[in-house]
Amino acid sequence: MTEDLPDLRASDTDRERVAEILRDALAEGRLAMEEFDERLEAAYTARTYRELEPLTADLPAATSGAPAAAPVSLRKDGAPATAWSERIVTGAEGSSVGIGIMGGFQRKGRWTIGRRFTAVGIMGGGELDLREAAFAGPEIVITCWAVMGGVGIVVPPGVEVDVRGVGIMGGFDSREEGVPGEPGAPRVIVRGLALMGGVGVERKLPREEQRRLKEEQRRLKRERREARRELD
Repeated sequence: MTEDLPDLRASDTDRERVAEILRDALAEGRLAMEEFDERLEAAYTARTYRELEPLTADLPAATSGAPAAAPVSLRKDGAPATAWSERIVTGAEGSSVGIGIMGGFQRKGRWTIGRRFTAVGIMGGGELDLREAAFAGPEIVITCWAVMGGVGIVVPPGVEVDVRGVGIMGGFDSREEGVPGEPGAPRVIVRGLALMGGVGVERKLPREEQRRLKEEQRRLKRERREARRELD
């Protein structure tokens, strides 16, 4: 079954669903504490369904006392978990330019990026953070001109990235290329020229999700300490 799963991105809801099954399995004695810790960490760091499904393949999907049950299904049956339709605002103009000449510019938080955005960093630089941004269309083209400067672009999980820039004594970071996008997610094309400069693209979780994961890790540590005290 795992071999047939597409490399679709898992959502927070998918990861939390697996985590809940693991917690139930620990409480019922199906998992030892060490194995629970390993699987839970893998669940919260998993990116795709293919990584999540093996974590519950030998566990009941519902802890109703039955000795055997089908493993949890992680296939999509409806709309994608991420509400990309709410973030793609077709018809909106959005921001279209950022200029840093011997200085810098920054776009982050809740803002709307236009279908065509030009980023200029000449002996300076700028940052485009798209993690909480709205998109003026399903395909966004960012043209970067980095001359003895740099431009940093941050995209959220689920967004497809296509890097087409040219570097002369500089470079375009293409490490995020080739990662399949989520259904309905926008596509970001990065092009332009880096002359003795650079353009970097990285993928990060939204700040709210990072805070949630940190809180979850702290809660798990508390649960582990309590469980160990009960065993002692």
